[in-house]
Amino acid sequence: MKVLFVGLGSIGTRHLQNLHTVAAEKGIPVEAWALRSSGRELPVATQALLAGEMRALSGQEHFDAAFITNPTSLHFESLRMLRGKADALFIEKPIFDRTEADLEQCLAPGQKAYVAAPMRWCGVMLALKRRLPELRPYSVRVICSSYLPDWRPGVDYRTVYSAHREMGGGVTIDLIHEWDYLVELFGKPLEMHHFKGTYSDLEIDSDDLSVYIARYPTMLAEVHLDYFGRQYRRSIELFCKEGTVVADFGAGTLTLADGTVEHWDEPVNQRYLREMAYFLDYAQNGTGESVNTPATALDVLKLTLGEI
Repeated sequence: MKVLFVGLGSIGTRHLQNLHTVAAEKGIPVEAWALRSSGRELPVATQALLAGEMRALSGQEHFDAAFITNPTSLHFESLRMLRGKADALFIEKPIFDRTEADLEQCLAPGQKAYVAAPMRWCGVMLALKRRLPELRPYSVRVICSSYLPDWRPGVDYRTVYSAHREMGGGVTIDLIHEWDYLVELFGKPLEMHHFKGTYSDLEIDSDDLSVYIARYPTMLAEVHLDYFGRQYRRSIELFCKEGTVVADFGAGTLTLADGTVEHWDEPVNQRYLREMAYFLDYAQNGTGESVNTPATALDVLKLTLGEI
């Protein structure tokens, strides 16, 4: 399987390592190449996973799969460059930094494409999805609250893209995962109200708080995203006739309406391994659309930005 990586930062390197791990389990030989613009030398361990590096495509190459793992602002042009040159695409989220992007310019007819959605593959989420048909919630409340200076230990938070609007930062886009899994669980809302801004004492110019209220046919949803919560919280509460069900992604627990607590805690990389296993199966044997198409991902981006 000949694979191209466009961008090898932290997330690209994770996917490269997981690709080799999962492919080995499935008995799939991998020849991985990196298309790079940076002059930074890759770690020895990363180089060992590559067949080689490229600075440009000659126009003759064709790949079984390509991973778009460079900065979001470069996704559109990267996809246009690879249009028809890779049978299957794995696109890191968010799909674009623009909501008016024309997907027909990026994807060739029949080209398979999946947009990363790792929250969908974590143990707690999978357990919640199995329970969902019997729950019928009246209301759901989602929160993702964390302290931006703690995100990257040893790095000044004021220097990273998250802190700067012009670099594509802001909690609204950074935490797009919450809307991604809400859309998978319940579909798109009928209408939504969205408020965001910079309210804390963090030294940033991007939005550090984003709050939504959305209306579905049979329920309301509240979503709270912030950069300033000192205690990490990431969960969804479902208020149902029988009681409240809570999926706590930080603790790895699913608390049922009767108080029963199911434990699904696992290493974070486990969700990425499941995602990679799905993508390899889809790339090699899948027909039709992926479970998270570029069109769906673009809709989620619009929702996240309040464009509904």
